[in-house]
Amino acid sequence: MVTHQNIDQVLAILKRLIRQWEEPIVGHYRHDPFSTLISCLLSLRTKDTTTKGASERLFRLARSPQRMAHLSTRAIERAIYPVGFYRTKARTVRAVCHDLLSRYRGRVPNDLDELLTIKGVGRKTANLVVTLAFRKPGICVDTHVHRISNRWGYVRTKTPEQTEMALRRRLPPRYWRIYNDLLVTFGQNLCHPTSPWCSRCPLERLCAKVGVTYSR
Repeated sequence: MVTHQNIDQVLAILKRLIRQWEEPIVGHYRHDPFSTLISCLLSLRTKDTTTKGASERLFRLARSPQRMAHLSTRAIERAIYPVGFYRTKARTVRAVCHDLLSRYRGRVPNDLDELLTIKGVGRKTANLVVTLAFRKPGICVDTHVHRISNRWGYVRTKTPEQTEMALRRRLPPRYWRIYNDLLVTFGQNLCHPTSPWCSRCPLERLCAKVGVTYSR
């Protein structure tokens, strides 16, 4: 089981392990808060390879809230297809751009609570923007982080939001910003939702395997 006592060892192993794999696509845009925000919105319930293509096509059309707000919903839909819920996301992208322009002069706020006031921006997205683009403390919890933290036995929670709050209490602050990057890459490549590669995992002896019924 992963515990407070061995979390340093676990995350040190993960840092070495993930060097062999490409980082999640949203991380490619970490130097621009607006691109981080939009690519994260596109990534929700969508595979990384699909998000990559959609982000590249959309950013070829516009790289600022000013320019993106002038795109039609249909133009955004065509650019981001086939991301999941692409029609809803196209409307959200336009609404977010208009909100940024009307309330923040086109700048992405660097505060978690401010980001959460923007319609369509949830805790995962807000935390990712804060940690990636602004390098401020935060814990971004997506399905990988929620699943693996519980699989390890490090937390016992039922929802991503509960996981975030549990991690804020339990995870040493020095790991907050990097925790998502580590676990998402690990989850995409080895610790899959079903039939994870336990036989290849250097953390196998430390993992409680909560909920694992079949592994390879």
